[in-house]
Amino acid sequence: MTGVIVRSLSGFYDVDCQGQRLRCRGRGKLRYLKSKPLVGDRVNITPISETEGALDEVLPRLNSFDRPAVANMEQLVIVASGAVPVTDPFLIDRLTALAVGKGCEPVIVWNKWDLCQAPELSEVYRKAGFPVICCSAVTGQGIEELRTQLTGKLSAFTGNTGVGKSSILNALAPDFDLPTGEVSAKLGRGRHTTRHVELFRLPGDILIADTPGFASFEEERSSGDDPAELAACFPEFRPYLDGCRFLDCAHVKEQGCKLLDAVHAGEVSAVRHESYVRLYQQAKEQYRPWENKQR
Repeated sequence: MTGVIVRSLSGFYDVDCQGQRLRCRGRGKLRYLKSKPLVGDRVNITPISETEGALDEVLPRLNSFDRPAVANMEQLVIVASGAVPVTDPFLIDRLTALAVGKGCEPVIVWNKWDLCQAPELSEVYRKAGFPVICCSAVTGQGIEELRTQLTGKLSAFTGNTGVGKSSILNALAPDFDLPTGEVSAKLGRGRHTTRHVELFRLPGDILIADTPGFASFEEERSSGDDPAELAACFPEFRPYLDGCRFLDCAHVKEQGCKLLDAVHAGEVSAVRHESYVRLYQQAKEQYRPWENKQR
């Protein structure tokens, strides 16, 4: 049987096979092949009983993430908020770059739209080519639009704590009744309410990964990332990357840079470019190409 790993816990894997869930342990050959199954993996299993099975094989992946340990994410749903807690655009840009680099479509969801709206910032991401949904888990605004965006795809939810990821999931499927945390008025931050990665199947062929905390995806970028590849992770930059004066242009402050010309002309968001420069400098400081050769 072929299924999807929806939960991983202490060496056991819960596998969803078209609505039937079996708890499986991996075959010894997986350890020999150094193939660690991840939540989101499509796998072949052998049923042992009505509730248990053996995990035989991990099928080829679309992508994989280290923190959190998930695979085959088709969409990264970045939940943001203009209300408490306010989401920093740099963090959104960091996540969109990560998603694009992994072949995963970013979707920006502005929650708490009933409390605070951010139309100008929303338009920045629309112009960048990303789906943007303005919603409220309280009033229900945008929930059906989000449901349509999720249908037929495997999506991961992320966002800084307190922006309402679990509240949105509850609005999409009230039967789940996921725990939500109150935002601390003193710190402007929320309490962690999600402790592990788990896939939830919603009506209408929807699979969602709710992930613990924001730092997981935020820290995914590591010393293995080549800073020269970062600009291509900003889709709206791509039309300008091949026309620069220098072939090795970093698109930071070089003369004759077509991207900088586009920023100065207002064709590309200055805010997005500032985020790119910060990420480029971080990647440049952390890049260790000799370590990659040893892997």
